[in-house]
Amino acid sequence: MALSSARRTPLSDQVIAQLRAQITSGEWPVGSRIPTETELVGQLGVARNTVREAVRALAHNGLLDIRQGSGTYVLATSELAGVMHRRFAEADPAGVAELRETLEASAAALAARRRTARDLELMTVALERREEAWRSGDPEAFVQADAAFHQAVVAAAHNEVLAALYADLGEVLRAHLRQDVGPVLSADRYVGHSGIVDAVRRGDPEAASAEAADAIGKCRVGT
Repeated sequence: MALSSARRTPLSDQVIAQLRAQITSGEWPVGSRIPTETELVGQLGVARNTVREAVRALAHNGLLDIRQGSGTYVLATSELAGVMHRRFAEADPAGVAELRETLEASAAALAARRRTARDLELMTVALERREEAWRSGDPEAFVQADAAFHQAVVAAAHNEVLAALYADLGEVLRAHLRQDVGPVLSADRYVGHSGIVDAVRRGDPEAASAEAADAIGKCRVGT
């Protein structure tokens, strides 16, 4: 849909808002490459310079990553997520692991108390996709599938503040998992998460928390 320049808001701001909406809605997931500059010009019906300005603005805010010769990729779903990614890009992996353990163990315990039948269904589907991604041998596919599983657990906790914080830390946590997984998926290093789902299904907060915390330790390289 072409964007109108008749509004008081500058056209570039309208394009920024449109691109941001496609990112935050999940239409362009984190890690995906967005349409080329030429494609965006055709889709939005604006000048190339306007598109370029909007993309650069979103890259400056941390939502996009412009890679010369490769394209532009979604880095985060919000400005805060972009800030988090930049702030903790060089963080101590052990510190990030402790943060993951704290958030995911707490989320699992809350999910065991509050989950609905729909939550359990979504967690089960996410678990199956995680297992399929590992079998595919594609490390990045597994990172994304693992993140989706844990997001399903966090969603089942029904705590909007926790969910928002976890989402904003998403790329930080995914970067941490990429280090753990490494460039090659080895069958003998797979860490199943069915125990988390089972504990949540039983409504056992202590077991769910313990399963989630234990999974973080087992996922470490060399463990």
